Amino acid sequence: MKITADTNVLARAILQDDAAQCRRAREMLSGSTLIAVSLPSLCELVWILRQGAKLPREDVSTAIRALLDAGNVVMNRPAVEAGLAMLDAGGDFADGIMAHEGKWLGGETFVSFDKKAVTLLSDQGEAAQLLT
Repeated sequence: MKITADTNVLARAILQDDAAQCRRAREMLSGSTLIAVSLPSLCELVWILRQGAKLPREDVSTAIRALLDAGNVVMNRPAVEAGLAMLDAGGDFADGIMAHEGKWLGGETFVSFDKKAVTLLSDQGEAAQLLT
């Protein structure tokens, strides 16, 4: 079966916080020939893992990389790598995703009131401007 995984399925499989749902999620994921993971789902997942489960940044990065490298998972790899670059640098995964997708859509400069996001993107060589 080819599926699109909702965030809650991915979260249950990773967190193992509900034994029955974890088992069912893992059965579905391992039995699928293709698992499509959307960017909004990944942003939600990272938020759940960081804010809800309070997992360290490194563990979240490892979990997302494991999904990215799974043979039956498809996702927007360049966008996910941009999100991981931000996460690994100490920023928000979603900011990396937004900056990447905005650039892909034709935006030239990422603008934000978030000083940390602008600084991290600038450090990565991306055009970013802090609004004050």
